[in-house]
Amino acid sequence: MIRNWRVTVGGARRSLQGSAPVTYGLIALCFLVFLVGPASGLNPAYGHGDALLAAQRAWFHRWGVVPAELFEGSAAATLSPATALFIHGSWVHLLGNMLFLYVFGVMTEERMGRVQFLLFYLCSGYLALLGYAAANAGSEQSLVGASGAISAVLGACLFLFPRARVTSLLPFLFFLPLRFPAWVVLPFWATLQWLAAGRANEGPGVAYLAHVVGFGLGLAFAWVRFGRTTRVRAAPAPAPEGENQP
Repeated sequence: MIRNWRVTVGGARRSLQGSAPVTYGLIALCFLVFLVGPASGLNPAYGHGDALLAAQRAWFHRWGVVPAELFEGSAAATLSPATALFIHGSWVHLLGNMLFLYVFGVMTEERMGRVQFLLFYLCSGYLALLGYAAANAGSEQSLVGASGAISAVLGACLFLFPRARVTSLLPFLFFLPLRFPAWVVLPFWATLQWLAAGRANEGPGVAYLAHVVGFGLGLAFAWVRFGRTTRVRAAPAPAPEGENQP
């Protein structure tokens, strides 16, 4: 597991406030949807106890991806990979995803441009969830979260900013803060997701395969779209922290 990431891009530090409206808008929308839904536990309209749990299950089923229903052809099921990108199952799930989106989404949006980044985020997230559903077509479990889309952002970021400095706290090294370039850390993260996807039936219901698909899509898109342009190099200076739970 890799925690407390720091990334720096460009020759000098500068304020990013207001420079990535799509990223900030996606974060705000995810928080808003979470707060008004039953998963936050803050909306009294959904009740408490068993009533709240039932409301959460119904919420996830309505707006999340249910692989067994996705390929039936109904309009609601077809749209579910898009709506699921804005639904999160818990505070930890939401905060982890949004921290990752904040750290890596801002600079990726600046490099791609607002419209292109938004389309990239939505399409990659949709396809990542679709890929997971296709590989688990018989599953009745609801799948929610922006993990696939954010993994695509990580893949694109790896290609666009391969030398960005990433500070990580590694538990097997007694949580010593070590700095590595993105081309070391992000492939390592992707490998962990791939290994976890192969053992998905042995642990909790985490869509590691969607992470792998999203990461690959983001890397491929950036290579096709920006392969002939100069990639941005990173300067060795500290920057905001992130989290590793897309």
